Amino acid sequence: MKQFKGRVVVPGTCQAQALVSHGGFNTLASYQMALMFGDKEVKCGDQNNADLYKKSLLGKALCLPQTIGSTTGGMVLFTVCSYNKQPACMLFSKPIDSLAASGAILADVWTEAKMPVVDNLGQEFLDYVKDGMSISVGEDGLVTVD
Repeated sequence: MKQFKGRVVVPGTCQAQALVSHGGFNTLASYQMALMFGDKEVKCGDQNNADLYKKSLLGKALCLPQTIGSTTGGMVLFTVCSYNKQPACMLFSKPIDSLAASGAILADVWTEAKMPVVDNLGQEFLDYVKDGMSISVGEDGLVTVD
């Protein structure tokens, strides 16, 4: 077990299995197919992300360095939450970008979705966590990886 302390962007607690991306997470490319065609498993559609491609994002502790892609990223994240197709939480090793932050914060305010978001967890976090590990997120930004 190891703990990492980050900055709380969207407060909340959760427990979920880790799903790890070592490259940038393209929000639009990852969710487009699931949103357009009603994929109940919400499989990642980003062919350029070998870590996540065709894996279910639904209810996972999404561990990533940062988001990448177009300016639609925040709106896509908000939309994913409004359809209740979001990951359990988003955990960033680097500082969150303004688009992802705006989408996550708007989702927290305007939807019933509960998706804690923590950033600045550090490269050690991303190097340590592996797919399937158990993740717990505390209100204070403390992330425990088992």
